[in-house]
Amino acid sequence: MARKAPSTLPNMLLSLTAIAFVAATALAALNAVTAAPVEAAQKAKVEQAISAVLPPFSRTEDQTVDGNLCHLAYDASGLFVGAAVEAGNDKGFGGHLQLMVGFDANGLVHGYRILETHETPGLGAKADTWFQQGGKGAIVGIDPFQTKLAVRKDGGAVDAITGSTITSRAFLDIVSTAAATYQHINR
Repeated sequence: MARKAPSTLPNMLLSLTAIAFVAATALAALNAVTAAPVEAAQKAKVEQAISAVLPPFSRTEDQTVDGNLCHLAYDASGLFVGAAVEAGNDKGFGGHLQLMVGFDANGLVHGYRILETHETPGLGAKADTWFQQGGKGAIVGIDPFQTKLAVRKDGGAVDAITGSTITSRAFLDIVSTAAATYQHINR
């Protein structure tokens, strides 16, 4: 039968160091195995969002404007049809909110998709549908340069999500940021 090592400080430190080394090695190996699939899933999510928020297009070109990634879309003949702008902020009730906002060639909001949210399920999470065409606070189809993108409570033209004014303000602030970015795109 093996003899138990005495419970001394050096033995405990050696045991903890060995356990920490094994755990760190296992986590590093797991990260190496999962990094590529996670990156591929994120890329697919962004590509789906681009397709969902823009008019039909044949190709896109990426451009960073005002610190936001923009996906400029062109038809088969090379005509600019719109742009999808990735923008976000940390003003949501749950923290960070990241959107993909699409604009047609005339600058009208063509659509949006939420890329990242930490909002309360059942309340702030309603932003996924609330601001869509036909939703109570619809922004799709509006001209963000002619319409004040703010909740009615703040003198704007958009109905806030019931019980989720903070999220609504954060959402509309992001759309306003995306619209300002769209104005600076080099086409």
